[in-house]
Amino acid sequence: MRNVIKVILIVLFTSVLLMAQEKSLDETPKPIGGMSELAKNIVYPEAAKLAGVEGKVFVKATINKDGKVIKCEIARSVSKECDEAAINAVKLTKFHPAVMDGKKVVGEVTIPIMFKLKEKC
Repeated sequence: MRNVIKVILIVLFTSVLLMAQEKSLDETPKPIGGMSELAKNIVYPEAAKLAGVEGKVFVKATINKDGKVIKCEIARSVSKECDEAAINAVKLTKFHPAVMDGKKVVGEVTIPIMFKLKEKC
């Protein structure tokens, strides 16, 4: 079993437009306060830590015109526990909505969230 002294959560944000539209968005949805705000909502599941589970979960989220997450699903899984933690973190995050032609619109993003344990040397 690993001696875990610190849990490192690396959150990478890749904004991917997944909507079928004739026009592209001027701006894709982004977390208010940046990715550091989203990272504050991530809780590494204890069961995953004890099992040594690491990896990158991809969460596909639909953001409404008010910046609220209205739909979340796993695009790529690591484990049930990490998937749930990633979805919960995204759902707790408020976003700047997508913008097209100067108007707020519904948009989708895919957010990769890395779960990584750091071992004691």
